[in-house]
Amino acid sequence: MTVAELVQRQWGDHRVGLRSHEAVLTHHQVAAGAAARAALLVDLLPRGAEPHLGVLLDNTPEFPLWLSAAALAGAAVAGINPTRRGAELARDIVHTDCRVLVTQRAYLPLLDGLPLPGVRVLVTDTDAYRALLTPFEGAKPGEAVARPVRPDSWLLLYFTSGSTGAPKAAICSQGRLAAAGASLVSHFRLRPEDVHYICMPMFHGNAVIADWAPALAAGAGVALRARFSASRFLPDVQEFGATYFTYVGRAVQYLLATPPRPDDREHRLRLGFGTEAGAVDAARFEERFGARLVEGYGSSEGGAAIQRTPDTPTGAIGRAAPGDDLAVVDAATGEECEPAVLSPEGRLLNASAAIGELVNRGRNPFEGYWRNPEAESARLRRGWYWTGDLFYRDTDGFLYFAGRTDDRLRVDSENLAAAVIEQILSRWDRAAGVAVYAIPDPVAGDQVMTAIALRAATAFDPTAFQEFLDSQPDLGTKMPPRFVRLVPALPLTATNKIHRVALRREAFLCEDPVWWRPEAGSPYEPLTPEAVAALHTAYAAHGRSPRGPGAPG
Repeated sequence: MTVAELVQRQWGDHRVGLRSHEAVLTHHQVAAGAAARAALLVDLLPRGAEPHLGVLLDNTPEFPLWLSAAALAGAAVAGINPTRRGAELARDIVHTDCRVLVTQRAYLPLLDGLPLPGVRVLVTDTDAYRALLTPFEGAKPGEAVARPVRPDSWLLLYFTSGSTGAPKAAICSQGRLAAAGASLVSHFRLRPEDVHYICMPMFHGNAVIADWAPALAAGAGVALRARFSASRFLPDVQEFGATYFTYVGRAVQYLLATPPRPDDREHRLRLGFGTEAGAVDAARFEERFGARLVEGYGSSEGGAAIQRTPDTPTGAIGRAAPGDDLAVVDAATGEECEPAVLSPEGRLLNASAAIGELVNRGRNPFEGYWRNPEAESARLRRGWYWTGDLFYRDTDGFLYFAGRTDDRLRVDSENLAAAVIEQILSRWDRAAGVAVYAIPDPVAGDQVMTAIALRAATAFDPTAFQEFLDSQPDLGTKMPPRFVRLVPALPLTATNKIHRVALRREAFLCEDPVWWRPEAGSPYEPLTPEAVAALHTAYAAHGRSPRGPGAPG
């Protein structure tokens, strides 16, 4: 099927289909609104131009309406990240050949002075926008088409992480998005009477592929939160009657950090689907809110997928999805890594030998990047799809996430995964949030640094922290952090993932308190200005800097 067909299927359905705090629309009204916007888009597009539009919006009803409109018109949507600024923001819009940009008044200052030649800007919360739409209000789905609609017609141009360069616009076709939605409907037994709560940003693939698309495929309703709010999560879920939601990054940790309420279980929510919550927090979430969290994995570009089965062990994501030939390999040699050796408690005991990059050696639905053949070639090496993610596999074939390849550390010639160390440090009962990252060693390789957000009404006790480290049987000798930065809250990206790039760039040269161990095995002590000066001298002697890549000198 195509997404356009799923949108057309809403015509004549007068159940509630889309709601926010500002509006309530039936499925039929969504289809009608999408048809009107599709007709407006076709009218505005210059002849011969790529039928691409950028959407720079919060999660307002206009966002899913324009996604539906693009599907009907055979156009493609580039989700524009509102945390981008200046030349980077302009580059995202121009790179994806957007001839129409849909935004809201709050984001107009971001566009002031940007070179956006030939881009028509529509501001949704204005009388002028409503006047533009009025002549097309009688349009019906399928009447206005900019390009023939087929399963292979691209619909999404969504940007992947830009931590190692300019973000890449991954292509997702109507057929792939519709199939992804149908797969989740089947896997989670989603129903027309469900309500999908979308609180993750819709410019990101998670909210569209894992939340909006399955709602469309199931004929379910959608409820929107303009921006994620931990304090408003439970009231929203209760008000909207939400039954399903998705999450990424540290969203679940922030939900658990809110004060418990006597009505924490008074809702219809039954399932959350996402990544990076971790087994401990998933269990805490279910215990508190009575709703199950399912950790999943799917490459943003569609090149690999892992499915959870009932026998999946705690901490594992699952096994390869049908049709995928997934392997964990050493990126340098292409050889498969050793199977993981796990303790009876499920702790990884041979991280250095077992962790490698996840690759798909079989057929995969990766559809490429928009005008970026170099990035496509980097993804498809040796005839395999390289995910850029670190995993390990147990002897039964279950796969465990170990972080991004960018988050790998090399300490004293030993390879470590930041995510594995994070999982261990997160067990400390005084930590509300933990981030682990590499900073350059003065001579060669990396040193381990961690940023810790402490729980309320607690202070950093170096002795207690060292005792905790000493009691962890799976904490290798190279894993304990040399530097501990105490932060009020972990810095996050717009998709609630830890902003490790910012942490690496600052290293220990920051305004927050930092504790360190001058020598391996020595007690933690405050990092004083005198110690910083001595470290600078050590780095300078070898022509190095403690700041990570991309930092000012």
